[in-house]
Amino acid sequence: MGWKQPTKIQAGAIPHALQGRDVIGLGQTGSGKTGAFALPIIQALLEHRQPFFACIMSPTRELAIQIAEQFEALGSAIGLVCSVLVGGVDRMQQVLSIAKRPHIVVGTPGRLLDHLKDTKGFSLTKVKYLVLDEADKLLNLEFKESLDDILKVIPKERRTYLFSATMTKKVSKLQRACLRNPVKVEVSSKYSTVDTLKQEWYFVPADYKDCYLVHVLNELPGSMIMIFVRTCESTRLLALTLRNLGFKALSISGQMSQDKRLGALNKFKAKDFNILICTDVASRGLDIQGVDVVMNYDIPMNSKDYVHRVGRTARAGQSGYAVSFVNQYEAEWFKLIEQLLGNSFPRCLCHRTHSWKFLSEAIPYFCRKGNS
Repeated sequence: MGWKQPTKIQAGAIPHALQGRDVIGLGQTGSGKTGAFALPIIQALLEHRQPFFACIMSPTRELAIQIAEQFEALGSAIGLVCSVLVGGVDRMQQVLSIAKRPHIVVGTPGRLLDHLKDTKGFSLTKVKYLVLDEADKLLNLEFKESLDDILKVIPKERRTYLFSATMTKKVSKLQRACLRNPVKVEVSSKYSTVDTLKQEWYFVPADYKDCYLVHVLNELPGSMIMIFVRTCESTRLLALTLRNLGFKALSISGQMSQDKRLGALNKFKAKDFNILICTDVASRGLDIQGVDVVMNYDIPMNSKDYVHRVGRTARAGQSGYAVSFVNQYEAEWFKLIEQLLGNSFPRCLCHRTHSWKFLSEAIPYFCRKGNS
C-alpha cells in the first residue's frame, strides 16, 4: 500500500486493538482511521479464518464501498473476501456475494438488516468484530431502529470499534453499541480541522451568491473542487448553471440512483470533471485524491457537518483550501461553526474594481436565468 509509517490514529489505536480491547477512535478527517481498524481485524483473521468474521457499518453507500476496497487491498495477499451490502444496488447480486461466505461484510444498516431478515443462510451470530465507522452519525435517531435490530443478533462476545472525526458525548448513545471497557484514542480535539487547511469566507448577499461563486471559481482554474449545497435540487440546478457558463461540473445527491452516483464520483476521480457539486451525502469519509478546494455554497445548519465537509481536502498531510459563502441569513450558523472550532476565520474581500467587473458580467446572466 506504500504505507511507510503509521499515522497518529493508527499508532494510537492498533496496539490496543491487538490486545483485544474495544476502541473509540477520534481522529481528524484524512488521518487514516480505516487502516486503524482494518489492520487489527485482518491480523486476527490470519489466526482464526472463518466466514462472516467482521461486520463494518457506515452511514453512506459510497463510504461502505470505499471501506471494502481498502480491506480488499490490505488483505489481497491472504485471499480476503469482502461483501458490500448497500441500498440502490441489485439485491440478487448481493445474495450471490453472500453465498461466497465472505470474511468481511461492509454495509449500510438498512440493507444489512434486509438481508439478515430475508436472505437464507446469512447470519452474523458468529461475528468476532463490529465496526461503526462515522459512529456519531450511525448512533443518531436516523439509524436507531435498524442498528438496534442488528445489535440484537450480533453476539455480545465480540470486539467493537467506533471511529469518527467527530464523536458524540452522550453516554447513552455510546452504551447502545455495547462497548466493554473501551479505550479512547483521541489524536485531535473533539472538533478540529487539520493545520494544513486554509479556511476563509465571503459575506455575500443571498441574491448574488451565484455571482461570487463564479468569481471564485474563475480565480482557481484547473483546481479539483467540491461544492457543498443543502438540497438535492440545488446540486442539479447549480451543476446545470455552471456547465452553461463553461465549467466542467457534475452533481451527486441522495436522489440519484446508485449507479449514477458512482458514475459521477468516478468521473470526478478520473478528472474528467474538476467540479463536483454535492449534498452532505459526500461529506463523510470519502477519500478522493487530489481535492484542492472545498466550497460551502450553503452553510450547514449542523456545525459538525462543516468539519466533515472541509475534511475532503487537506488529507494525509497535504495542504488544502476551504471557502464559505455566508449570506445574511446564514451568519448565525457560521458563527456557531467558529465557536465549535474555537477559531475565527479570515474574511475575504473582493477588490472593488474587480468586484464591479465580475458583477457587471455575471448579474445580467443570472437575471435572465431568474426571468426564464
